[in-house]
Amino acid sequence: MNRLAGATSPYLLQHAENPVDWHPWGEEAFELARAEEKPLLVSVGYSSCHWCHVMAHESFEDPATAALMNDLFVNVKVDREERPDVDAVTMEATVGMTGSGGWPTTVFMTPEGRPFYAGTYFPPEPRHGLASFRDLLEAVARAWSERRADIERQAAQIDGTLRRSSELRPSSEPLTESLMTEAARGIARSFEPAFGGFGGAPKFPAASTLEFLLRRGDEDALAMVTATLDGMAAGGLYDVVGGGFHRYSVDARWLVPHFEKMLYDNAVLASTYLHGWAVTGRPRYREIVEETVDYVVREMLLPEGGLASAQDADTDGVEGLTYTWTGEEAEASGIPGDLLEPFEHGRLIVRGQLDSELKARLLAERATREQPFRDDKVLASWNGLALAALAEAGYRLERDDWLDVARGVGEFLLGPLSDPDGRLLRSRRDGRASGPGFLDDYANVAYGLMELHLATGELRWLTEAHRLALLAIELFGDEERGGFYLAAVDADERVHRTKDLQDTPIPSGNSMLAWVLLRLGRIWGDEELERRAVSVFRLVEPALRRAPGGFAWMLCGLDLWFSPTREIAIVGSVDSPVARAALASFEPRTVVAVGPAEGVPLLEGKRLVDGKPAVYACERFVCQAPVTDAAALATLTAAAG
Repeated sequence: MNRLAGATSPYLLQHAENPVDWHPWGEEAFELARAEEKPLLVSVGYSSCHWCHVMAHESFEDPATAALMNDLFVNVKVDREERPDVDAVTMEATVGMTGSGGWPTTVFMTPEGRPFYAGTYFPPEPRHGLASFRDLLEAVARAWSERRADIERQAAQIDGTLRRSSELRPSSEPLTESLMTEAARGIARSFEPAFGGFGGAPKFPAASTLEFLLRRGDEDALAMVTATLDGMAAGGLYDVVGGGFHRYSVDARWLVPHFEKMLYDNAVLASTYLHGWAVTGRPRYREIVEETVDYVVREMLLPEGGLASAQDADTDGVEGLTYTWTGEEAEASGIPGDLLEPFEHGRLIVRGQLDSELKARLLAERATREQPFRDDKVLASWNGLALAALAEAGYRLERDDWLDVARGVGEFLLGPLSDPDGRLLRSRRDGRASGPGFLDDYANVAYGLMELHLATGELRWLTEAHRLALLAIELFGDEERGGFYLAAVDADERVHRTKDLQDTPIPSGNSMLAWVLLRLGRIWGDEELERRAVSVFRLVEPALRRAPGGFAWMLCGLDLWFSPTREIAIVGSVDSPVARAALASFEPRTVVAVGPAEGVPLLEGKRLVDGKPAVYACERFVCQAPVTDAAALATLTAAAG
């Protein structure tokens, strides 16, 4: 066993018995590198990463390669999910040096923590233009020994470039609604009409882009949304047997997936299909929501109340083994031939809609197979996204069992995943936390708590969301340039602070916090919260024009900011007919709070009417007369809009 034996990360624990003398990221590794005047080899990955497993098997489990690593370097293993700050810096360095990125990330650093050479996967022998990993190790060590001064100068230059990239200045150009129109046109140019989605293979789900197009609401935008939702739901990327989405499709048809299943993908896609159903009424979208949320609850819910992070792409070293079928297995199971598509090694993917009896039978049969590894650490950030999906779906689809799970997730986030001072922790596993939370933890948890408030009417979740948002401003805010840093002001000094801005594959911490702050600002009547949100938009204004698809959740926030201010205060049960009528449609430009409550400005002074639940429709806190009758709400809504 090496120094990873005490780690909280399942990814690090997977490497605890490597012959490589791995260190976790920390001062001990840096002290050793300084004392022995060796560079660090920093390897970054995550537990469900296929090529991480491949490189581990080929190189890190090989005694001769491990001996070379141990002799020449101080070796550090990093779970990108536990340490997004380290991942951000190493990935930026890798992209800057090579023009592309991916995992595993292999970065060589000086003992001061400055990158000087980087890449991703390296094979054990020269292949496809890549040097062998052992040749690379020897070449880097030789350069360090013979040209150390040159390397340290290069590392200082790279470090300076990385630091400057986090010092983005806000745009002085005005933020206008033309940004939205231009962004929609740019996104439309990348739309792939044959199968839906944006761009070619490999094809990733673009939940934030679909959310932005749903907010546009015009015929062309909705056509792109429905084509993409239909294409993804056909199967392959979507698991038609067990529900839930794999991470991405290697082809343009959404057919052959990379089989890992991530909590974050399933959280945001469940929300998007739910909104697609609310807008279009298509029953298939509701089915996808039901099957996906049922999958999350069945496979990812942990006894303590949190949700696991991911399921592996591989089973017993073979990608997709659990999810695919041989011809003989398919025939014996009664799978119609027209629902089978070829994969590899003679195995088949099930695609298309299955009747309920066949689906249940196939799922039961599949459950008897060896299952992929589950990364059972609970990440605050991803649990926040899942909490939002569970809460909204539980309310809209009247699934009290999902709401019970959502409450449990909320309690876990505010209990075991918070420290005694009320600050969020990044992750937790086996009763131990990995360290302090990052920006996306605060933003996504606040978002999830707000959705839980709307789904239950329980005030606690809203006030906790408000508290976390204010704390996020204090910990992550950039007073000089605007926006928010990924790591807190008192975070690891070895890692320079970056700003997470791109909404791929999920909303960035900046985008989500801006969204949360706008909504809270309108509930509390707090212009400072709105100003903080707008500071994020000003940072990315030029990028929004160049590459709108990479900032789609930011565009959702801008859509809210540009929209007329409209608030709804609900007093009484959210299950009352009048409350359900108020919340029935998809209205992302309207902010809602549920009371009665004092201390929340939108709710102050609002009461039941003759003992009945009531809905107050307001614009900038100027409210119309309360309505207690669901049938009368349509007239009030039209007048307020």
